Amino acid sequence: MVMVRKASRNAGIYTQTHKSRKRTHHRPRPTRTIMTRSQCNTSGSFFHRLPSEVFDMILDKLSEVEISVFSMVSKEITRYIMNYISTLAWKNKTIIQSFHHSTCLEQRSIIGHYRDLGLLFKRCTLLLPTKDRLKFIFSKFSQIPCFLLEQCLAPDCIGFSSYGVFLQTLIAGWDELECHRVFNFLCDFANLLQKMEAVITGKPGVRWYQKLQLRLFCRQVLLDPWPNQSECQFWLMQLLKPWPMVSQAHLLFILYGPLLPEGSLGWQDLVERGLPHSALWDLARAILLLFSKLEVQGQCTNSLLSILEELIVIPQPWHVENVARLLVLCGSSLCYTVLVSKAVNRRLLETSRLIVYIILVCEKDGYHMSWAVKMVQQICKVFTTAPERFGFIQQLENMFSEVTREFFEFSVAGNHLDDREIFQTLCILLDSSARFHTKFLHMFLK
Repeated sequence: MVMVRKASRNAGIYTQTHKSRKRTHHRPRPTRTIMTRSQCNTSGSFFHRLPSEVFDMILDKLSEVEISVFSMVSKEITRYIMNYISTLAWKNKTIIQSFHHSTCLEQRSIIGHYRDLGLLFKRCTLLLPTKDRLKFIFSKFSQIPCFLLEQCLAPDCIGFSSYGVFLQTLIAGWDELECHRVFNFLCDFANLLQKMEAVITGKPGVRWYQKLQLRLFCRQVLLDPWPNQSECQFWLMQLLKPWPMVSQAHLLFILYGPLLPEGSLGWQDLVERGLPHSALWDLARAILLLFSKLEVQGQCTNSLLSILEELIVIPQPWHVENVARLLVLCGSSLCYTVLVSKAVNRRLLETSRLIVYIILVCEKDGYHMSWAVKMVQQICKVFTTAPERFGFIQQLENMFSEVTREFFEFSVAGNHLDDREIFQTLCILLDSSARFHTKFLHMFLK
């Protein structure tokens, strides 16, 4: 049997299918919006969701510098950190008060710690107005005796040094107006102006402890921490500005005058004998700060000369060698200004005597004698006529003879304990005279 395949009924029939067109509906495109991190996270930041105890544990593990960086993350973090460092537990743990009897390594560590604290308070109070910043910051340190005037009797205390490093780190980069506010705040906080008035109006040698405290506070807190000369100038000017010139000179001496080994100011030493340059260097540096400030501002130097005139008679007129050494340390410009001022005002006797001692100091301290010769040459140019110049030179030569005679008479009198020192000074004076005149004549023979 043969199987026959049945043809399909639809064979040979082709059908055409048509796809139906779909209607497209144009939807408006959504507008792009920028969302902040806090808007995206409606439930708050990660740290916001943490229990405060856990957050405190995290902060406890961070250093002061790390917390200072963390405080700049957001306003919420800043507020929390400000609350955190306001707690008594944090203050007891972090604000070190062991400023006495420490080794050099420990002192460096403590001062470094207060530098870090300055950075922390600088950053976490960044959003506050200056007045509020200062109130918040200094409220944390108001109960530390070693940061306050006349509250600590320990001679080896590094409290003021730590305080100064903290303050310098805190206000570094602040503009002048803000620094004025800082100074005014410190004056109120430490009762500074009243304490200054009490010591600068007192007699030399009286209130020596208060004067030493004022010196240490102003030097270690306000003046010495600044590496830049302009900042140191600013603070020195603020300290001097409220007072008349006599008091300014007195304050300069308290802040920068020579100290005796026991810590008191060497008032009488400047009157009775010549002191080494190391004893006068700080004072010369302070005068140079003021002089350079006046030069930059283009102001008249008469005020500084007046302060100098007052300074060199505290408590009585200084030994001339100390005045000469101070001028030599102050450099050519100021030395020339002082000498010319005296010469122009016809104080030739005083000018020539001072020049003789400047020449003596140059020989004693190892300065080139050509410096003194050039100084005399410049002063000669101030006189307009030949007779005036000759009169000045003649006065200078007569003064050489007079000073030499004085030293000789002292050395042969035989009633001084320091006869040997006087005789040595006489020999040095003779040598300095020979060197000076050799250079002086050589200048004219060129």
